[in-house]
Amino acid sequence: MSDLIPQLTQQFFNGLSLGAIYALIAIGYTMVYGIIGMINFAHGEIYMIGAYVGLVTLTAIGTGSGLPVPFIIAAMLLVAIVVTGIYGFSVERVAYRPVRGSPRLVALISAIGMSIFLQNWVALGQGARDMAVPSLVSGAVQFHMGSDFDVTVPYSRIMIILVTVALMVGLTLFIKYSRMGRASRACSQDMHMANLLGIDTNRVISFTFVMGAILAAVGGVLIAITIGKLNPFIGFLAGIKAFTAAVLGGIGSIPGAMLGGVLLGLAETFAAAYISSQYKDIVAFSLLVLILLFRPTGLLGKPEVEKV
Repeated sequence: MSDLIPQLTQQFFNGLSLGAIYALIAIGYTMVYGIIGMINFAHGEIYMIGAYVGLVTLTAIGTGSGLPVPFIIAAMLLVAIVVTGIYGFSVERVAYRPVRGSPRLVALISAIGMSIFLQNWVALGQGARDMAVPSLVSGAVQFHMGSDFDVTVPYSRIMIILVTVALMVGLTLFIKYSRMGRASRACSQDMHMANLLGIDTNRVISFTFVMGAILAAVGGVLIAITIGKLNPFIGFLAGIKAFTAAVLGGIGSIPGAMLGGVLLGLAETFAAAYISSQYKDIVAFSLLVLILLFRPTGLLGKPEVEKV
């Protein structure tokens, strides 16, 4: 019994870092849906591409280059942000803009097709096998809580939490105070009225896809460094989980995406620790079903008001 609190604390930190990654990806889903009312099902593949770009950058620099580890990680993040930003912009122009006025089913099929294309694009270029990512951040912080079980928090997971919090704060301030942020909020409320008021809605939508891709790329690089393994198909399951997190928190709400990601990460981690790792997905999606049964708009979502 004396080890119960330390073990719960350990799993809490593990779940928090996993939830932070889900939150980074979920924001991309919720931003796109909040503005154009569509689900970008190719978003998980952008996360996967970000991880691969980070690995390619690391390989180009070389782990034995003698450069400081923070510089190497910053370079991986910077290159991944630039490349995935281009991918995000391209996905919007190729898969979404031509079908924006079509029925939603058309856009859904287009997004799924883009997802499959990106998976196979990377598989053909990098191979479909698992690839190892060298460990850059080693060591951990240990907390002794007066029992035989010490809480161990790896520096890599601390890095994930800190970077995610910094990005969340920065994004919140940007959306609230910047000109593009105000334009994005206007488009999310009424796209046609924003267009009549002189806002370049096409530019805002492209910006939304790029911003979502950037956040997903950061998540991809961080999880690749932490887990140490990736393949071209990691984006599919991560994308589904992040979409679940977005719906759980209230799709269209950025704070909801953050909350949903953290709750989903904690639910998965505690389920794997105290039930079985084979049941973690069942527990995560059961949580989604329960939320939708009792609160269909999600935890922080608002009911849609039909304009007449």
